[in-house]
Amino acid sequence: MVAAAPMIFDFPKPARRLFESLAAGYTGLSAFTNYPLSAKRVVPFRAHGATEAAIALALPAMPKLLGFEKNRAARNLCYGLTALTFVVAALTDWNAER
Repeated sequence: MVAAAPMIFDFPKPARRLFESLAAGYTGLSAFTNYPLSAKRVVPFRAHGATEAAIALALPAMPKLLGFEKNRAARNLCYGLTALTFVVAALTDWNAER
């Protein structure tokens, strides 16, 4: 949905690139994180969590930095993804061995 939203809601080009990059990045990160169903378990689970935290910290600034803060849908998707990422991070045991 993160990759599809820019097309559905006709986001400005910078927002489209951001969300397509996020979707691709998360897919790649998940494909190589050490957990079930990954393609290859290369990235430690804690590193996955640290990467998500860094993305969540940067996301709220993206609408202003990339110049799409006036596009309500794109801006709110950034804020929503930030909130979702923090909730998931808070509910995840990043030290779990399995």
